[in-house]
Amino acid sequence: MHGEFKVPGGKLVVVDLDVVDGRISGFRLAGDFFLEPDEALGAIDAAINGMPAESDARTLAAAVVAALPEGAQLLGFAPESVATAIRRALQKATTWGDYEWELVHPGPLSPLMHLALDEVLTQEVGDGRRRPTLRFWEWDGPAVVIGSFQSVKNEVDPENAARYGHQVVRRISGGGAMFIEPGGAVTYSIYAPIDLVAGMTFADSYAFFDEWAVQALQGLGIDASYVPLNDIASPSGKIGGAAQKRLGNGGVLHHVTMAYDMDGDRMAEVLRIGREKLSDKGTKSAAKRVDPLRSQTGLSRAEIIDRMIDTFRSQHGLVDGVISTEEYAQAEHLVAEKFGTDEWLYRVP
Repeated sequence: MHGEFKVPGGKLVVVDLDVVDGRISGFRLAGDFFLEPDEALGAIDAAINGMPAESDARTLAAAVVAALPEGAQLLGFAPESVATAIRRALQKATTWGDYEWELVHPGPLSPLMHLALDEVLTQEVGDGRRRPTLRFWEWDGPAVVIGSFQSVKNEVDPENAARYGHQVVRRISGGGAMFIEPGGAVTYSIYAPIDLVAGMTFADSYAFFDEWAVQALQGLGIDASYVPLNDIASPSGKIGGAAQKRLGNGGVLHHVTMAYDMDGDRMAEVLRIGREKLSDKGTKSAAKRVDPLRSQTGLSRAEIIDRMIDTFRSQHGLVDGVISTEEYAQAEHLVAEKFGTDEWLYRVP
């Protein structure tokens, strides 16, 4: 059995192994990583040989750590990377190329419909009724999208939000508040099966899902990089942030919002911690615009989205698709029964 894992921003980890009587046999680790001292490679091989083939990623990674000589240096990979490659070899994980990815990019939708579609499409992928999907968002109005566990009163100035027409909504994923102006942000969602990130730590899966986007931005001339846990940034400051939600049926939602061109003054008025967010994005004064994508590329928002789609298509394949009538109906039901209710919005007052 053969498994590979390309560490986001790092090196390729390759494993070959057999399974005899339910245990790993003939294990061999290879790759273009750096490892010191030399004998650490043999120590890792010896530690994995004989382990139960059903060992989970945490157990495999712990065995690698325990086998390393004192002072060993791993560059470009980690024990968890070895565990992921092993799980792939054992066919407990998949790769991007194992799926036919679908692109959906509908016209402007309400903030509530966007959030409901995130849940519906993740559920559909987890249940196997939809192919893994990449969706770009278009907004029909301004919004503040708070994280699943955030307090409304701590995050939002309700009077200013109402004055400027920013609808306050709550998403199913964690993380911080998103300040949205139509045309001012680039937002995308990835709906994937859990097998795609099997064996990865939660933190590693963020980098894994966003590697293509970082490379797309680099292709636009931005010195972009992934910053743990969930940010995409450049030397000029933060560009965007990611959040995830994993459903019980095996569907994974990963979505990202990046600032294209936002009104810094208004964001500081609508969000109670707006000035801190501006500083986090490398903008010292609220009077300045938060515009890392516009200023660093000189491209229109539509051109940036097209280039990002091209990058995903070239790396992982992508076919054009649509959101079905049934999926829209499910989302409308969720808006009425969940996302549009005070019980959901104020579940953390």
